[in-house]
Amino acid sequence: MSIALTAAQSRFLRGQAHGLKAILQVGGKGLTGAVVTEVDGALEHHELIKVKVAAGDREARDAMVADLAARCGAALVQRIGNVAVLYRPSRDKRQIVLPRP
Repeated sequence: MSIALTAAQSRFLRGQAHGLKAILQVGGKGLTGAVVTEVDGALEHHELIKVKVAAGDREARDAMVADLAARCGAALVQRIGNVAVLYRPSRDKRQIVLPRP
C-alpha cells in the first residue's frame, strides 16, 4: 500500500521537511529488516522523515529509496542527492494535516 500525493500536497510536505535533519542512515548493508522496522517506527511517530541513503550510484540509490518506501507503505515526497523525504500518516494520532486534493 503506497500513498498517492497531489502536487500541492507534495509541495506542502517539501516545505514542512525543509528544516528537518535526517534521522536515519541506510548504510552499506542496504535495507535490512532492522532498518525497515526503524523507518516504520519513525514514520509512525513523526509522519514526515528524512533518510540518508549511502549507495554507490544513482540507480542503486533510487531503487533502495523506492524499495524502502514500498516496504513501509510511505510516499516518497522528494529525493535530493542521497537524502530522501518520506511521508506516511500515523495510524494512531495524525499530526500533519495535508491540503485538500
